[in-house]
Amino acid sequence: MNSYLNNLFNLQGKVVAVIGAGGHLCGEMARGFARAGCKVAILDLKIEKAKSVEDELKKLGFKDVISIAIDVGKKQEHISALKKVLTAFGQVDVLVNGAGINGPTPFFELTLDEWYAILDSQITGTFLGCQVFGEYMVNRGSGSIINISSASAGPPLSKAITYSVAKAGIKNLTQNLGREWGEKGVRVNALRPGFFPTEWNRKNFITPEREVAILGHTPMKRYGEPGELIGATLWLASDASGFVTGAEINVDGGFSCMTI
Repeated sequence: MNSYLNNLFNLQGKVVAVIGAGGHLCGEMARGFARAGCKVAILDLKIEKAKSVEDELKKLGFKDVISIAIDVGKKQEHISALKKVLTAFGQVDVLVNGAGINGPTPFFELTLDEWYAILDSQITGTFLGCQVFGEYMVNRGSGSIINISSASAGPPLSKAITYSVAKAGIKNLTQNLGREWGEKGVRVNALRPGFFPTEWNRKNFITPEREVAILGHTPMKRYGEPGELIGATLWLASDASGFVTGAEINVDGGFSCMTI
């Protein structure tokens, strides 16, 4: 049985680039890939956060880990990051597009600066990651891209207008590329997390009243823990999901199936 499972989900020696890996969820994904035997490139705008994850993993004995600074809204930085990963590890097998910011500004108070900043970090960054790393994978004839959607991709959550627009775009982009690259050996899927709140989320979004509403709409009646995304992440990266592309995988405690 162990041999069967190892063959089915084996990621040993695979090279994974995780964009946004200095953050709450993608940092945990980077840890999960390292524990699964992968070589991991930790990409983040805030290099100190990426380095912190790298240092943590190296202290645990995972040596094939590097950190790279990236501004996901700039194509040249994706090109540079790809070159650095290839120089370090020789190939890229998996890409996670998980960078992005949010904002609770009411619609009539939204400025163009905030609108563009959120869209650039979310949908533009995901588009460029798919374009640059995806072209490499298509030319190579293999690869798995995992984009990060959201429970807000549709129907949208309140207090996150620009974020919701961006996440809906990421879902649509994922479906488009799943269709376009179906015969190219490259699979493109999205994870759709429910509520995995950070301290920032709790401060800016989750009032006591809102928490009652969130948990009342979540059949499991609790928030998710970052580690609970790892199973779906490793599955999408592995050959076990070889016939899965263009999909959005819910990891939300049942939030998306709840009505009244």
